[in-house]
Amino acid sequence: MKYDNILQTIGDTPIVKLNRIAPSHVEMFVKVESFNPMASVKDRLAYAIIKDARDSGALQPGQTVIEATSGNTGIALAMVCAVMGHPFVATMVETFSIERRKVMRALGAKVILTPAAERGTGMVRRAEELAQQHGWFLARQFQNPANPAYHASTTGPEILQDFAGERLDYWITGWGTGGTLSGAGRTLKAARPDLKIVAAEPEQAALLSGGEWSPHKIQGWTPDFIPDVLDREVADLIVPVNEDESMQCALRLGREEGIFVGISAGGTLNAALKIAEQAEPGSVLLTMLADTAERYISTPLFADINEGSDDDWLASL
Repeated sequence: MKYDNILQTIGDTPIVKLNRIAPSHVEMFVKVESFNPMASVKDRLAYAIIKDARDSGALQPGQTVIEATSGNTGIALAMVCAVMGHPFVATMVETFSIERRKVMRALGAKVILTPAAERGTGMVRRAEELAQQHGWFLARQFQNPANPAYHASTTGPEILQDFAGERLDYWITGWGTGGTLSGAGRTLKAARPDLKIVAAEPEQAALLSGGEWSPHKIQGWTPDFIPDVLDREVADLIVPVNEDESMQCALRLGREEGIFVGISAGGTLNAALKIAEQAEPGSVLLTMLADTAERYISTPLFADINEGSDDDWLASL
């Protein structure tokens, strides 16, 4: 197929059946968002926010865009801004993976790091300060209604189309901005009122479950606040997951299903497996997989992955 630009390839990501990981009494599917051009679900919100701002006149031609990001949104915005002719600046907590900084810079972006002690609110505050100081357009992914609206009009309908006339009992997703959960969740719930919507979140920062925030390894999930765009009425079930188990789930997807994903996708699968244990026989589950493992090579996800030759393995044969 031919496209006028890379942005036209966003969305319509595949749904894939899990054949080795799924318990035998249920069917499990995953929606693989790494098939988006910048390899994450955040390509959707980046395009939505910039298009909406340009259409409304809030973003002027050539104006600089700035946003606070854990990485995937920043990468997606860097791509969209490159295509549409806007300089892009990201503010990001210094503990997020180095790969994300380099990918953004390779796309022409500038990256301003904020201290880890200031958490997610610190990078948001820094973005607000710089936007006001320089007259830049602030994307506000955690507040911008264009974020969930785009998921409501794309992600949700894609799922409904792919499961048209078929059973679907559970839809499981994590939350970072809350855009996917809220937007796609509302569309799915309107069309299928009996569908159970499950929100996964880290045990260490289970804010929707009423817990306190603390640092965790599931990058992209749960800043130290509940975003304005997150509709807390959408989720029927909230499942806290262990970060180490989530990393193991991410590695299992690669080794057993050939699907290469990051820590947040492993966390979402972790929640899905917990739901599957209690689900009725014949139940069908769909899990969102947010991004690719290539964003996590410098993180604990790859800590035990050998960089050298597998001579010891060869000698044991």
